[in-house]
Amino acid sequence: MSSNEFYTSLNAQLEGLLSGERDWLANTANASALLFMELPEINWAGFYFLHGDELRVGPFQGKPACTRIQVGTGVCGTAVASGKAQLVQDVNQFPGHIACDAVSVSEVVIPLYAGNRCFGVLDVDSPRLARFSSDDLAGLQAFAQILLDCSDLPAS
Repeated sequence: MSSNEFYTSLNAQLEGLLSGERDWLANTANASALLFMELPEINWAGFYFLHGDELRVGPFQGKPACTRIQVGTGVCGTAVASGKAQLVQDVNQFPGHIACDAVSVSEVVIPLYAGNRCFGVLDVDSPRLARFSSDDLAGLQAFAQILLDCSDLPAS
């Protein structure tokens, strides 16, 4: 199955899973479980939500995670500070990387927006070096957009 076919199928599963449910917390919990179950060669999938100048861990699947990450620090904090998705082939080469799990070596982070306000990130980690491609980035951005479209987003 090609990357495009995989993400078409995954995103259709997400739409079905979220059908009729608008609760943001429930939807992020189910979205992280779906990613962890379906996306090969990952060891963490979940969300961090912005509270002031820090991200706090939200629903996720995988080993226990860093609870708080300062905006501008690590891959997640950089995604929020820059407003841009981060595709990191080797986290050990990323300036300021935070090792929540030393086994994770590649990562993709998608900032989540309500209008023009960033309120969190989708974070996916892998124990395989260079696990994520530009196809994964595009597929996960589409996944995040479906989640945003199907949810009542948190108030500011």
